[in-house]
Amino acid sequence: MSAPRGREADAAPRGREAAPSDKRRRIHSDATIDRPAVGVGAVLIHEGKVLLIRRGKEPLRGRWVVPGGTVELGETLEEALVREIQEETGLVVRPVEVVTVFDRIEREGDSVRYHYVIVDYLCRYVSGTPQAASDAEEVAFVAREDLPRYALPEKALAVVLDGFRRAELEAEGLAKGPEPE
Repeated sequence: MSAPRGREADAAPRGREAAPSDKRRRIHSDATIDRPAVGVGAVLIHEGKVLLIRRGKEPLRGRWVVPGGTVELGETLEEALVREIQEETGLVVRPVEVVTVFDRIEREGDSVRYHYVIVDYLCRYVSGTPQAASDAEEVAFVAREDLPRYALPEKALAVVLDGFRRAELEAEGLAKGPEPE
């Protein structure tokens, strides 16, 4: 997930001065984090495989995860998702449904290194050829049976497996045709 772009958190919320007893957490840099960033992720199951990227930047540098990034000011969640996936992988996707919403909080002692609220979507492939770019070092379509080789973080693995399950249910529903009335 991309770090928030063009946004340095203010030292204090507008309208008040920071007090010495202020309980806001500090990011690993000198900036103050006073609220989470909103992120989106794509669970793209295409031709029986899931799209994964190996992150080239923190957080989770070097780990295989679903592609995604942060929502920019003025973007909807779905607009951010489409933009981030195209930036990281060269693929155009269409969000179908929300798979999960969760927090990713990284702490270092009493400090918060980062805090994202992430909305992961099941997506459909629209167009493009996968190519690593932006925050992604590598991109791969991975079969379910090959997932253990990619050592996904626990939450990413759960989301991917749920995505496979939902894609299979959707395919069964499409194969059956409309329900009789």
